[in-house]
Amino acid sequence: MSIPLMGQKTEIRRALRDVQFVIGQNAQGHWILAEACKRYGGIFISREAALKFAASELGIDSSAIRLSNEPLLLRS
Repeated sequence: MSIPLMGQKTEIRRALRDVQFVIGQNAQGHWILAEACKRYGGIFISREAALKFAASELGIDSSAIRLSNEPLLLRS
């Protein structure tokens, strides 16, 4: 098991600030927050939950997030 080093979370947040994110729904109606290149993301119960996660956990500014009108798909 790996233990995060002090400051590691801050470094991750800094790195993510320049990454673009997309929020939208998948075909089943679940809300998706995905990195624009779809390398990673998550499933949320609401759009607000996805936005809150992006802001509080990832430190993403709302200008780095766009809403999608197209269905999103997370690949496993």
